[in-house]
Amino acid sequence: MWGGRFAEGPAAVMREINASIPFDKRLWEQDIRASKAHVAMLGAQGIVSAEDAQTISDGLDKVAAEYAAHGVPVDLALEDIHMATEARLAELIGPTAGRLHTARSRNDQVATDFRLWVRDAMDAVDAGLEALQKALVIRADAHADDVMPGFTHLQSAQPVTLGHHLMAWYEMIRRDRARFAEARTRLNECPLGAAALAGTGFPIDRHATANALGFDKPTDNSLDSVSDRDFALDYLMAASQCALHLSRMSEEIVIWASQPFGFVALPDQWSTGSSIMPQKRNPDAVELIRGHAGRITGCLNALMMTMKGLPLAYSKDMQDDKPPVFEAHDLLALSIAAMTGMTESVTFRTDRMRALAESGFATATDLADWLVREAGLPFREAHHVTGRAVKHAEDLKCALSDIPLADLQAIHPAITASVYSVLTVDASVASRISHGGTAPAQVRTRIAAAKAVLGVA
Repeated sequence: MWGGRFAEGPAAVMREINASIPFDKRLWEQDIRASKAHVAMLGAQGIVSAEDAQTISDGLDKVAAEYAAHGVPVDLALEDIHMATEARLAELIGPTAGRLHTARSRNDQVATDFRLWVRDAMDAVDAGLEALQKALVIRADAHADDVMPGFTHLQSAQPVTLGHHLMAWYEMIRRDRARFAEARTRLNECPLGAAALAGTGFPIDRHATANALGFDKPTDNSLDSVSDRDFALDYLMAASQCALHLSRMSEEIVIWASQPFGFVALPDQWSTGSSIMPQKRNPDAVELIRGHAGRITGCLNALMMTMKGLPLAYSKDMQDDKPPVFEAHDLLALSIAAMTGMTESVTFRTDRMRALAESGFATATDLADWLVREAGLPFREAHHVTGRAVKHAEDLKCALSDIPLADLQAIHPAITASVYSVLTVDASVASRISHGGTAPAQVRTRIAAAKAVLGVA
């Protein structure tokens, strides 16, 4: 491609290190789309003849059909997907193919192709996350009344409902979708026409190519256009946060599936056995999701380190922008699909959840609140009185609701029989009626709102 300047070809190692076709062949669909938009604009502007523009466009369709049927051939001499496509186009239509690269550079070409790919990836991730949200909402609706322990420090804290817990996961994924949507909005400007770094003297119409490719507008600075990879970093940042959420969800399933907890029974299709211990049912799917989070955040770090010291405009280091994004996307897509499958098919052992919610004095806060509300105690005094009641229940080896009234009144005389109405786990969760609380009525309100957004009946 630059034989006029160089008398000799590259060394074998140089050819290998310089080539990106082994990984950027994934951009072939975006490269064809962008090239067709570019040549259509060249024809409309009279920069190439209408006949040549049509010949090139038809040729690109033939190249695309070959790629779709047989994949992209890897030839290190052709370096990248852009040169590979142009070379194959020349074989099909002859010298006319050389007009395709008029008024563009590989710099703005790859910036455009990569933006298109990342935009497509964001749309695919959003669809996957929407499916996960729907699975969460459906399961939450079925378990809006089922009581389970709520934890802080992984210690039993207050009773909540399983539906409330699942809707907490829903909220995490809702924010992830918002992050991808915000990143997509920032991404959606078209670099095509910025050329190598300074724009072009040809009378191109950048708005036409931007519109043809579904961008909101062309980028406004040619230097920034070819050197910006913020959109890739935005994708990786959103992907990393999403992976962290999926990892936290996975950790809870791992804990819940352990015999000491026994909150869930793992489905066959999302667990594995042991090569030596016949009784084992291992939560490998969610353990791998948890592991993928480290790799995805590593991809973010890799691209940040690549970009941190680069001057304007393009540097060859930026060829390494794509592998971490491709890797992170593949891992995230797998993680989302696996978490959706697990959510849809896991069995929640609500009897076990209730049993543990009823132990551990999870309604202690309800007793303290009752002392404040009914007996007029300052909360700190109520907290102290409740602590004494918990200690007495430990000595008796019973729940708070099973302490005799006389014993409670010995701890504080203001306690009456009506206190028992707040000491059951059902009464506790039913009382949490504040916006976003765990009361089943509140949970169902949140579920209804989520179903309306997701279009779930």
